[in-house]
Amino acid sequence: QVTLVESGGASVQAGGSLRLSCEASDYSYRFCFGWLRAISGTEGEVVAAIDPDGKRSYADSVMGRFTISQDNARQHIYLDIDNLKPEDSATYYCAAAVGYCDVQADFHYRGRGTQVTVSS
Repeated sequence: QVTLVESGGASVQAGGSLRLSCEASDYSYRFCFGWLRAISGTEGEVVAAIDPDGKRSYADSVMGRFTISQDNARQHIYLDIDNLKPEDSATYYCAAAVGYCDVQADFHYRGRGTQVTVSS
């Protein structure tokens, strides 16, 4: 069991940048951490994942604009978003999975989410 708390969501103009943060209650090396985004009523997509060794993977839709990172203790996980677009508007969830780690992993654990709204 792990508790994930997100912060950093905001309403921003297209072209701007944003950093989302996540604090994990259990930052042991058994977890793969990731970020998932969803629009109300949809399943959502995992946009980024990072394994215990820092290996990163990204969804094709965000490659080059999103960067996932973690602090040395793995207690905090970050998602930096550059060149924001209106289609990036969604609720962003910090997520954790056990075992296989990339954007296709089964992220069983999720936080409550933080809202990002991008206006043109």
